[in-house]
Amino acid sequence: MHATNIGAIPTTSTQRRPPSSPLLTTLKERFGDRLSTSAAVLQQHGRDESFFPTQPPDAVVFVHSTEEVAFVLSACSADKTPVIGYGAGSSVEGHFLAVQGGVCVDFSQMNQVLELRPGDLNATVQAGVTRTQLNAALQGTGLFFSVDPGADASMGGMVATGASGTNTVRYGTMRDNIVNLEVVTAEGEVVRTASRARKSSAGYNLTQLFCGSEGTLGLITEVTVRLHPLPEAIAAAVVTFPNVRSAVQCVIEAIQHGVPLARAEMLDALALRAINAHSRTALREEPTLFLEFVGSQEQINAQTEVMRELTNVHGGGEFQWASRPEERSRLWTPRHHAYFACLQLRAGSRSLSTDVCVPLTALAECIEQTQTDIAEHQLLVPVFGHVGDGNFHCMVLLDPDSPSEIEAAEAFGHRLVERAIRLGGTCTGEHGVGLHKARYLVREHGQAGTAMMRALKQALDPHNILNPGKVLPRA
Repeated sequence: MHATNIGAIPTTSTQRRPPSSPLLTTLKERFGDRLSTSAAVLQQHGRDESFFPTQPPDAVVFVHSTEEVAFVLSACSADKTPVIGYGAGSSVEGHFLAVQGGVCVDFSQMNQVLELRPGDLNATVQAGVTRTQLNAALQGTGLFFSVDPGADASMGGMVATGASGTNTVRYGTMRDNIVNLEVVTAEGEVVRTASRARKSSAGYNLTQLFCGSEGTLGLITEVTVRLHPLPEAIAAAVVTFPNVRSAVQCVIEAIQHGVPLARAEMLDALALRAINAHSRTALREEPTLFLEFVGSQEQINAQTEVMRELTNVHGGGEFQWASRPEERSRLWTPRHHAYFACLQLRAGSRSLSTDVCVPLTALAECIEQTQTDIAEHQLLVPVFGHVGDGNFHCMVLLDPDSPSEIEAAEAFGHRLVERAIRLGGTCTGEHGVGLHKARYLVREHGQAGTAMMRALKQALDPHNILNPGKVLPRA
């Protein structure tokens, strides 16, 4: 693998397809100042948190309604101009880079909470609503929206990437928390993927088809999500272990014993070193579990007793406990700051951030082999993740001006994905495919599975205008 590959854009075509003058005139007449071709706005919408260079669109439209999205797609379809959806801009895999140019649809002003239905345990929001906005609107209802990917992502973006996060071990991923969607097709038609009933046997599961599609099959404009009751009591705990395997095995056995953990996060020693330097804390720089328990006080007491026993079996240290909100925040803040803390480990460095997910029984082996790989190649790579669901992240810190370091980082990422797939896992648990991991789809799904995805893309987007170059590898 050549050093320049990390900055290259792996796309199905290198030819840009800018909008025609008549299309821009049509959009300007409809949207006025909400159509922008300003260089600063284009640059903002052409970069994310990934390592890829900026790839700006040719125009950005700030939409307010499903009808406006349908207008944009209908006009762009007639012009055969690419369309890219944009939410909060927190992607790490190049999801919304305009590799073929085109029109970017910015959903940030479609931010209305449309309806809360506490009795049905669901809510409907526009695609630009963020998870914190929804939870703020739910205050006083006794309910909350559970998916927490860390960043304050938009709901449409979370659906498009199949997001998850720290709460997944108990409440599931975005896929598990969607009731239905409103989607605009490549030709500007508006589709409702399901009813609001809790279950259905009617036809294909269109809702799940669009979850994780990364804007390549349609643009999501409204989302109806499941809500969960706020727990009666919450307790948090932090405990260290002599090695990563012990920490991971402790969590796996807890799940096998039926302990309903709300969160189970593991940070390795290097991540703890970064946190101590960043947050001026004095945590032990050893593999550490950050745990959360919810339920009645009696249930929490029972859960913590089991965890104490398992921790002792696996050589864990003393628990640090917290039950009051401010104490829980103090314990959990280091985990929430891990990404930014790790970036400070090496001045002037950039991070190639990647994730994989494997079956629980393979998790300890996968992380151990990964850390051996890191040591053998003398890389600076903090490791942390959601060990309760088999998903972990690696941040490869490197000098962006060093071709040899870039090549080594890409090679490490390749070995990590190959290891995960060999152990029965996936190339990404929550970052998504985007540009960077399209090369692994055939390896993971096989030729027949990938061909089926291509057939779906061709049927729903025959002119390849929806976020071209993403998800699917080159034909």
